[in-house]
Amino acid sequence: MAFKRMFDAIEVHEGEPLRVVTTGVPTIPGDSVYEMCRWLEKNDDQLRLLMLREPRGTPATCCNLIVPAKDPRAAAGFIIMEQVEYPMMSGGNVMAVATALLETGLLPMQEPVTEFNLEAPAGLIPIKAECSHGKVTQVTFKNVPAFAVHLDKEIEVPHLGKVKVDIAWGGMFYVVIDATQFEGLTLVPEKGKDIVRISALVTKAAQEQIQVEHPDYPGVGITLSIMHQPPLTPGKTMRSSNVVMSGEIDFNNPATWTGALDRGCCGTGTCALMAVAYAKGKLKLNEPFYNEGLMGITFTGHAVEETEIHGYKAIVPTVGGQCWIYGFSKWVLHETDPFPNGFTIGDVW
Repeated sequence: MAFKRMFDAIEVHEGEPLRVVTTGVPTIPGDSVYEMCRWLEKNDDQLRLLMLREPRGTPATCCNLIVPAKDPRAAAGFIIMEQVEYPMMSGGNVMAVATALLETGLLPMQEPVTEFNLEAPAGLIPIKAECSHGKVTQVTFKNVPAFAVHLDKEIEVPHLGKVKVDIAWGGMFYVVIDATQFEGLTLVPEKGKDIVRISALVTKAAQEQIQVEHPDYPGVGITLSIMHQPPLTPGKTMRSSNVVMSGEIDFNNPATWTGALDRGCCGTGTCALMAVAYAKGKLKLNEPFYNEGLMGITFTGHAVEETEIHGYKAIVPTVGGQCWIYGFSKWVLHETDPFPNGFTIGDVW
């Protein structure tokens, strides 16, 4: 068989497809998962492109690569790959990795609770997995500190006018957008095109007008947006919708105002929302924060302590949710394949 590359993967979702690749990548150099991530980005980006672009991926797909942990306290490491970047952290992907490792026996499961650490590019992530009859029913993780950088910042957005946004770190930098600013917009699947169009325009404008950089991760600025509105389901704190950009946005070309809606409930976005709510006095320590995603999937968060990150007032958040394995796959790349890095087409990308 003339296959140039071959990968085994566990297919996981929490609404959002979250692939977990377990084999097929040679040893990656680096003294931390962060260094391994940066090496992969510079030297073997083909894996990300193959797994996330067509014919193997879709705009909404995310991917994780299991790697050996470099931190001796961690049971495993993982590198996160999304359509346009290698995130330092991602809540849904943490839950997917933990679920895949435990339910397939790659890590030993103990019922009713299994506790262990994972090493993400952002560092050590403590995991508490509730388990019953071989199924992981809830994964709760302690995230890296989350903090707001700008509150109620007004920016000028082409085609929309003046828009107020918050900027917060929850593992990635988010433009946090109150959806009630836009007449007729509700965070429901039927409004998907409007959510993506507005989110793309606001994100691009924020990237150009607000310069932020995480003090520990040089070059990491605003990459994502998350909209929020009052809850649609009784008992929830709010409803939100995260959009992942799938290409470069051009204000003069409506065809580029695209992205992929998070089908689940964004974990790092939940932490960014909590950081903003805490900074505005709307969330107290250890108060439950119920964030309902676009499809009704809910993550439960808590701000468990207050801390400081290089002068920024921050919280240490926990987030809990559930994932489901829906398949096992072996992906290959034949040496004659005309698309060695996959492809995108403008009808959905």
